[in-house]
Amino acid sequence: MSDLSGLTAVITGAGSGIGLATARSLTAAGARVFGLDLDPGEMQGVAEWISCDIGSTEHVSTAFATLSNTLTSLDILVNNAGIGAVGTVEDSSDDEWMRVLNVNVVGIARVTRAALPLLRASNVASIVNTCSIAATVGLPQRAVYSASKGAVQSLTLAMAADHMVDGIRVNCVNPGTAGTPWVARLLDLAHDPIAERNALEQRQPNGRLVTPEEVANAIRFLASPDQRSITATVLAVDGGMDGLRVRPR
Repeated sequence: MSDLSGLTAVITGAGSGIGLATARSLTAAGARVFGLDLDPGEMQGVAEWISCDIGSTEHVSTAFATLSNTLTSLDILVNNAGIGAVGTVEDSSDDEWMRVLNVNVVGIARVTRAALPLLRASNVASIVNTCSIAATVGLPQRAVYSASKGAVQSLTLAMAADHMVDGIRVNCVNPGTAGTPWVARLLDLAHDPIAERNALEQRQPNGRLVTPEEVANAIRFLASPDQRSITATVLAVDGGMDGLRVRPR
């Protein structure tokens, strides 16, 4: 894997799940990592925590004011923080739509906007957005979440076009169903958690959930200066769920 020694990174949602795994991966590669999250979670010793709610412009502005007092440039921004939602369009209220879109889509925009002055000061700047298989495959009971992730994929391409002139690469990863705390909570709520987990595993061609570490490694790959010609790329980390149609096991 690439050496990131001397580089600085900001990861949103770094307290758990994919964000925490990414913080560990980038730190192991030598980067100095700042984690933006509502609480530090498990990032102690892995990343420098800055309290931030990406759903609030005021919070994001304050976080980046703090960062600007410490950094003169930023090399890697990982827009990972997001929230889930369960239900169809019939089930979902206007408030639910606004809540999810505000964090999952507008949150990426407001964090990126605040980070741009520091990113422009780097000569190897890279942004990686955490999207989802839900952007490209219809999943049941995920209407609001899927719409938000479809927007993230489109936003990634638009950002890549807009900031090519700044020398900033923008890509995204599309994980399949991953073994994250959010999925664990959904399983806990299921009538039969074991059967539900088995169903989630079997809908992925490789027959298992994606690990947060696998997604983190893909993010680290895209973020590395070694990949200077990779931008506007959507990298699936989904066990083949998007592209394969294999026979049932």
